[in-house]
Amino acid sequence: MGTNSQPFIPELTENQVIIRDTIRDFSENKIRPKVMEWDEAQHFPIEIFKELGELGFMGIIFPEEYGGAGLGYTDFVIIIEELGKVDPSVSLSVAAHNGLCTNHIFRFASEDLKKKYLPDLVSGKKIGAWGLTEPSSGSDAAGMKTFAEKKGNKYILNGSKNFITHGSYGGTSVIIAITDKEVGKHGISAFVLEQGMPGFIVGKKENKLGMRACETTQLAFENCEVPEENLIGKIGEGFIQAMQILEGGRISIAALSIGLAQGCLIESLKYSQEREQFGKPLSAFQATQFKLADMKTNIDAARLLTFRAAAMKDKGLPNVREAAMAKLFSSEVAEKAASEAVQIHGGYGFVKDYPVEKFYRDVKLLTIGEGTSEIQRIVIARDLLK
Repeated sequence: MGTNSQPFIPELTENQVIIRDTIRDFSENKIRPKVMEWDEAQHFPIEIFKELGELGFMGIIFPEEYGGAGLGYTDFVIIIEELGKVDPSVSLSVAAHNGLCTNHIFRFASEDLKKKYLPDLVSGKKIGAWGLTEPSSGSDAAGMKTFAEKKGNKYILNGSKNFITHGSYGGTSVIIAITDKEVGKHGISAFVLEQGMPGFIVGKKENKLGMRACETTQLAFENCEVPEENLIGKIGEGFIQAMQILEGGRISIAALSIGLAQGCLIESLKYSQEREQFGKPLSAFQATQFKLADMKTNIDAARLLTFRAAAMKDKGLPNVREAAMAKLFSSEVAEKAASEAVQIHGGYGFVKDYPVEKFYRDVKLLTIGEGTSEIQRIVIARDLLK
């Protein structure tokens, strides 16, 4: 393959090069041989996440005092992209574990809760789940119905959550619930739950189009008893906390999108140079060349937007708009790249012997999860107009 197959990345530090090469080698040697096996069986590869935990990749953005790797969002982006090039399902799990449940506890929980839950999460001994979406509320997060009532020294939770990543494997979960129905989003709070708590019920596992090795389930709470000390932050702060957590989550989905798109480009370059039609390789035809050129240009533009958002996050700068722009553009670039990759492969792109078939199925979630493309446009427009 020519130099066009090499991804553009802003200048990396020596340590970031080591991180990139480590996760790249791990992805190629430990993940790639199993990708389709896991996908077909809808197998959540818990063994892989334990190995990733030993390498520090389940606690990327958390301080060493809790057992984390002490890295930043730029490093996070590098890791998620490399995983996404090989298996978006594994990349999604690593992104969700780091960026949602674990990050929510780290950023907003009491020191006692951090010391209790973070070490097992950042080491990969436990997988984290994060519950915001419900059967009747998705983008309208303030419309949730799960309710937590204070009784003595406990909160009693009743309700359900939908589309929860790691719902059954998540030994530790952050669940968002209403604590005061009269004040709208200001009456929403967040709690740390553990599997095994009375009334904590794991529901149906979803049979998904793509990302099939990344487990998604329903959760239900029937008079689930949660100790009052498991409240994260103050009562009524849950909605604001969740919105801030989603900002970082959008950066990770942007990185995953870039990785998936880059995987599509790599496979398309390879196939177009090997496959011949009318006595010439596909890559000799201008129609193919234009597709490859557009894919490369869009991927590099998406990467710049994503690294900008990550750099701003690392510097502690406001990045609501930048994270939304990165997520919006990168996910739609990935969707287009997956479609074009299948088109370049022709009939072979429609069969499971070629990686682009799986990329095509996996990619659709990226314009939906962590806020749909439509929600990202609302976020960007509101920020522009305020």
